[in-house]
Amino acid sequence: MNHAVEAFLNEVWNEITAIYAKESKRINELKNRSRLQAGIMDYLRVAWRKGKFTWANGRIHIDVHEPFSWSDSPYKVEAGSYITELTNELLVEEFFPALCERIDRLFRSEELGARFFDYKFEVVLEFEWEQSKLSLNQQLINEPKLSELKQTLEQFIQTKVLPDPPELPEKDLFFFAYHLVNPDLMEQKSEEIEPLIRRLSDKLKKNQELKNDWISRYTSAFNSWVRDHFLPQHFTRSGYYGNEWVLKEEPVHPSVDAGEMDFFLYAALQIGFTEPDTRHEYLKLAVQLGSKRAADYLKIGSGKFESTYRGERVEARNNDVTQTIEIRILSEEEAAYGEALDYIINLLRQGFPKEYNLKLKSSQKHFLPFKKLAKSKLHQFFANALSYPALFPKIAEYADTAMEEFAWYSDVEPSEKSAMPGTYAVLGLGLYSEDYFPLVWRYMGLVDTEHQMVQDGYPQAFIEAHGVKAEHMPVIVSILLAGIDEGTQVKNLTIDRPELAEALIEALKGKEIYQCEMVLYRIFGSVKKLEGAARKAQPPLKEGLEQLLALNGG
Repeated sequence: MNHAVEAFLNEVWNEITAIYAKESKRINELKNRSRLQAGIMDYLRVAWRKGKFTWANGRIHIDVHEPFSWSDSPYKVEAGSYITELTNELLVEEFFPALCERIDRLFRSEELGARFFDYKFEVVLEFEWEQSKLSLNQQLINEPKLSELKQTLEQFIQTKVLPDPPELPEKDLFFFAYHLVNPDLMEQKSEEIEPLIRRLSDKLKKNQELKNDWISRYTSAFNSWVRDHFLPQHFTRSGYYGNEWVLKEEPVHPSVDAGEMDFFLYAALQIGFTEPDTRHEYLKLAVQLGSKRAADYLKIGSGKFESTYRGERVEARNNDVTQTIEIRILSEEEAAYGEALDYIINLLRQGFPKEYNLKLKSSQKHFLPFKKLAKSKLHQFFANALSYPALFPKIAEYADTAMEEFAWYSDVEPSEKSAMPGTYAVLGLGLYSEDYFPLVWRYMGLVDTEHQMVQDGYPQAFIEAHGVKAEHMPVIVSILLAGIDEGTQVKNLTIDRPELAEALIEALKGKEIYQCEMVLYRIFGSVKKLEGAARKAQPPLKEGLEQLLALNGG
């Protein structure tokens, strides 16, 4: 071996050995590691970064984790004079093979612990000369460890994913999601992966926090596959942050593999459930690659639903992929809104996404009378329809069809104004007719109070519409309980008559202490204010307020 190569190799290897000793200690001390993680270390880059004034006045850079494009945190080592004797030929024929050989021996041993290395490892060499740069890389695969990981993954699917609850894979969601898009472990076909995603999602319905975590994990995994594997084959990154993709000119990019295109489109649709703008971006990129299916997705949807409708008083379009419905009211009258409601109800019953956004062309512009709701076209449509009392039964039919726990319309960006499907219909009916109080009560029991807050302003609007009556107390309590944890006091809700106190006591029977506390807080503002009201009240209201105080633990 050339003496300069040997000196460079020894310098590099001494540094790697020292780094790995520290990393091994850290890794061996980790607790609660996932069974789906074969190992941690999977990357090594050795680089010579040239100096500012001359190429030889630089330093050795060593990365033991693949760096992000915006990061620069390698280990840095000074080099001896031998660096000036190196050539591309020596680096290619002697240094890099020798480095890979040493890494390979260590990689296949358990010298640093059985779970130090992942099943695959990438070795990279970069060497900057004055006017050029040498780049080499080699992939190493530990086949026995890969085989063992495949067996572990299959066992995990059989014991944690497929069985009925209570078996839940809480700490393994990250690795399971990324294994699904790893071609070494899973066949990249929607028919293989989709059943596993849906099964796990269904199992986690009762634990919304865990389900949200799962959705976030697999969405991130699909995005990583798209951005790190698929798109770089056909596009180059552009723009200030490298977030724009520019199609490579022929024949630089390879022809598109049909199977990979199918999986790319599947990934785009999965990502779109939580990132509709990203889905739209990916579908447009697929169109640039010649995908007719992507073009159809953008124009007419999946094809499952008749995409256009023309009736006597309404024109409509829908796209289940982009989750949009377009309604054009041709004649501003009751029958037109009835026709539009029938159209939407029919779509939902066929399986159209309940989280849709609606685009409306109408000369009427009504909104429900409270501030928390977004003034979207979807809100406007239902407020317009609610101006026709004869349509109330049909609007209630829509609400029954649309309401779904842990789902939100996409008429606004995810925010404090996000609303569960059916919200505008239910809240409007509750303001305009006592006949629909049972529907309001059901809605309030279904809404996710941890992730939705538009209903928090409903009690004041409800009281303004109906006043405070003893017979309304059960639905009033349901509305108060559906407020967020920090629910605000309802200023116009006053318990100032004995029959109201009695009705409130009756409505709170069987409720948990924390529920009683929340209701009483939202009515009175604090325990002290309730105590003050009880002291000042005259019998029999006084006794009623004292009973309420007892329910609050006072």
